Amino acid sequence: MSPSKQSTTAPSTVLVKSPRSTIRQRTTSVSQSTKKTATESVLQSHTRTIYTAGRPPWYNTAGQQVEPFVIGVCGGSASGKTTVARKIIESLNVPWVVLLSMDSFYKVLTEEQHEKAAFNEYNFDHPEAFDFELLISTLQRLKDGKKVEVPIYNFITHARETKTKTMYGANVIIFEGIMAFYNTEVLNMLDMKVFVDTDADIRLARRLKRDISQRGRDLQGVLKQYCNMVKPSFSHYIAPSMVHADIIVPRGGDNTVAIELIVRHVHKQLQARGFKLRETLAMSSVGQPLPSSIHLLPSTPQTQGLHTFIRNKDTPKDEFIFYSKRLIRLVIEFALSLLPFKDVVVDTPQGVPYSGKRCASDKICGVSILRAGETMEQAVCDVCKDIRIGKILIQTNRSTGEPELYYLRLPKDIKDYLVILMDATVATGAAAMMAIRVLLDHDVPEDNILLVSLLMAESGVHTIAYAFPQVRIVTSAVDPEINEKFHVLPGIGNFGDRYFGTEPEEYLSN
Repeated sequence: MSPSKQSTTAPSTVLVKSPRSTIRQRTTSVSQSTKKTATESVLQSHTRTIYTAGRPPWYNTAGQQVEPFVIGVCGGSASGKTTVARKIIESLNVPWVVLLSMDSFYKVLTEEQHEKAAFNEYNFDHPEAFDFELLISTLQRLKDGKKVEVPIYNFITHARETKTKTMYGANVIIFEGIMAFYNTEVLNMLDMKVFVDTDADIRLARRLKRDISQRGRDLQGVLKQYCNMVKPSFSHYIAPSMVHADIIVPRGGDNTVAIELIVRHVHKQLQARGFKLRETLAMSSVGQPLPSSIHLLPSTPQTQGLHTFIRNKDTPKDEFIFYSKRLIRLVIEFALSLLPFKDVVVDTPQGVPYSGKRCASDKICGVSILRAGETMEQAVCDVCKDIRIGKILIQTNRSTGEPELYYLRLPKDIKDYLVILMDATVATGAAAMMAIRVLLDHDVPEDNILLVSLLMAESGVHTIAYAFPQVRIVTSAVDPEINEKFHVLPGIGNFGDRYFGTEPEEYLSN
């Protein structure tokens, strides 16, 4: 693609001192320059919205990764690759996709190359024009379900902008570009290869219209570039790669029959890979003994009394918050008692030595699963001095019933920390599983994670223990069942709604 194309795309409190003595500074894994706007995170079709920010489950019920389906779309310059890719996306009716353009991976030009480009003498349609090393690593990380920062290439200055576009997994990844089939490593990552075959005269006409009307270039310059570089490169590099195609699409986006065949195959592949998760988790391990990785807060008349208050549907909001905070504090302190401690000897004010304990690690991070997990942040901050706090926003898709990742803010060096992962209630364990997978994707060792919750269902406990046997699970109670809406029974209702006062009117009137 030439540079004229636009870019599309219960013990006492344990004090744990922070390694820093200054005011806490939070670093994040999300670049501040890449804050999403509504228009940046969606693709608008004629009938619906396709989300390109956020992340659905990318693993099975065992917590093992399920790879996305990767489609490669190749074709000559102005053949309609992007149009075909978007029409596939629209017809798929899959809520989460990633559209990755090869245009994002043009190399930054040297001064000499800039001069050539000014006179239409630099070949942007040659393999050497692309940063394949960055392209391969980016595509592989997406295929592995990891977050990537995709360059934004400026086709006027022939340079990469300082900001990047964040992409983070999907059910389907579509990669499009003129050299999509050129590199063997890229080719091996593609599950389906589509070649858009458009007549040369049509491609030339489109280039003329685009470059003259949108880029202010003259006819002579466009023709010079096309004849000297675009056309020869198509013959030498792009057309021969057609042999790798699983499907050849003549006429581009106008070929509705070909697009329908592609969509049918992709749906069949997605169904076979099995992205449905929560319903399966809800029915797993019913009646099985609790695993050894769970640590229950000792049951006392005090804890039973606190549960009585927060489980009672008639408890007023202010009392619900008060008693919830008390129970949260007990659970957090109990969780801290499970951390590694070392023996120390200190001198008392009377000059007599005292043999005591001190936490073996001064690097502890709290991570809340928004929004209910946020209610536990104050307790962990009260007992761990200057603790760093991260956040993960996971919400349930009302259509599919599956959890989806929308936002995360984590310390960049979180892999070096013991992590207290906080969620107020855990039902099927789907959201907690997703949060743990996020931490693992950020290289946090599994045995460095403590999942802390006020209340869990048996199915949620088994889900986490089976998928992540080294994760320690801490809670104050385990209830036996969940209902068809994935609520814990007998449970405490929707903890977040009750705590923040956002219960629907029909609940309040009952």
